[in-house]
Amino acid sequence: MTGNDRPGTSPEVHLLRERLSSSLPEGRVVTDPDIAESYAHDQAVWAHYGTPVAVVRTRTTAEVQAVVKACLEFGAPIVARGAGTGLSGGANAVDGCVVLSLEAMDAIVRIDPLERLAVVQPGVVNDDLRAASADHGLWYPPDPASAPWSTIGGNIATNAGGLCCVKYGVTRDYVLEVEVVTGLGDIVRLGRRTAKGVAGYDLCGLMVGSEGTLGIVTEATVKLRPAQGRQRTVAGYFDSVGDAGEAVEAVAAAGLTPAALELVDRHCLRAVDEWKNMGLSAEADVVLLGRIDTPGTVGDEEADRMNQCFADAGATWSAVSTDEAEAEALFAARRLAFPALERLGPVLTEDVCVPKSRVAEMLRRIEAIGVEHDTVIANIAHAGDGNLHPLLIVDDGDTAAQARAQLAFTAIIDAAVELGGTVTGEHGVGLLKRDGLHRELSPEVLAMHRAVKAALDPHDLLNPGKAF
Repeated sequence: MTGNDRPGTSPEVHLLRERLSSSLPEGRVVTDPDIAESYAHDQAVWAHYGTPVAVVRTRTTAEVQAVVKACLEFGAPIVARGAGTGLSGGANAVDGCVVLSLEAMDAIVRIDPLERLAVVQPGVVNDDLRAASADHGLWYPPDPASAPWSTIGGNIATNAGGLCCVKYGVTRDYVLEVEVVTGLGDIVRLGRRTAKGVAGYDLCGLMVGSEGTLGIVTEATVKLRPAQGRQRTVAGYFDSVGDAGEAVEAVAAAGLTPAALELVDRHCLRAVDEWKNMGLSAEADVVLLGRIDTPGTVGDEEADRMNQCFADAGATWSAVSTDEAEAEALFAARRLAFPALERLGPVLTEDVCVPKSRVAEMLRRIEAIGVEHDTVIANIAHAGDGNLHPLLIVDDGDTAAQARAQLAFTAIIDAAVELGGTVTGEHGVGLLKRDGLHRELSPEVLAMHRAVKAALDPHDLLNPGKAF
């Protein structure tokens, strides 16, 4: 059976389930429809998802290989997933697929303080790796807002970033080596653990950000850094997102590289206040939060310079925090913004990224797009590297508002591409950004992507229909 002949009839489904069950330990294969439904989609609002024929919860690389070989035999698509925290539909099931859950592969195999690396299975939660690294005086920098729940495998799939990536880079900068089960059922190791190495193509790097379309990562070796030193927090209040954007450009123009530079607007502040009673929305329309972790007096001087950048850009109030608890509360509010808004109704999440010099213009365009399409758009952002997360808020069940929000979503993507940006900074293309990717990439470059996919997954079984 070829990859285009998906199992659809009951006898085929029954045989596939039998084949999976006979190849795996008892309890790995789940066919209960209610449980399967819970594994069939990520957190992307309004992204279509299909019905899987089974969910398989693997625990070893050999079990993943057995699933791939069974699916090859029956021509069944495979959709790998971690914790399901994605926001682009990249882990959504397609009809007739096997959902391969890697969440139980959650072992931190080892941490090597000498080489400053960790070997982990894909189901390890980001924050758990950070905590285990800290026990050795080390640090794993990529820190998406979902770090308390998202897994390293999912972070690799989307090349996740986070608050610290403005200075310390994204997931791809930390993945040294991966063990992968290919679309042909082979187990391969890509990359290397040495400090240097340029032999062959960077196939390890190719896997990072591929959203499960080129292979299934079953183990990863990641770089660690020495633990962060003392951090100084600089907070600024602004009357508009555009003014805050001007401050972001001023920080870059001053030659500063903050450890974090985050934006939270009044919609997010209000939602956090209503949930956690933190009292932030009474003080500011927009908050810009910066962190400096440069050691010694140089770091103190940089924090003062950032504070001056905020003031010069029109901050109504700004200061270098002298209260560590207060500073932590401000960053906690930033991390709480998305779940706080989710409590109010469906949130369609954007993930565009533009050059730092265009952040202010992009934020102003987002505001105008919200007005044009009569859609409430909240803004949080990794502003320091131009990665913006406009959050489009719609009342549940309001189909007219949903249609307007989808038009606004497209307009934001178009504006980002027009300003020299990209459709996704860290959430992945998935389903929601496929049309945008076609606007960002030329036909020739899309053809190159398809050629790579055909070479590594010739039967088109790995997460088909995603990305492009």
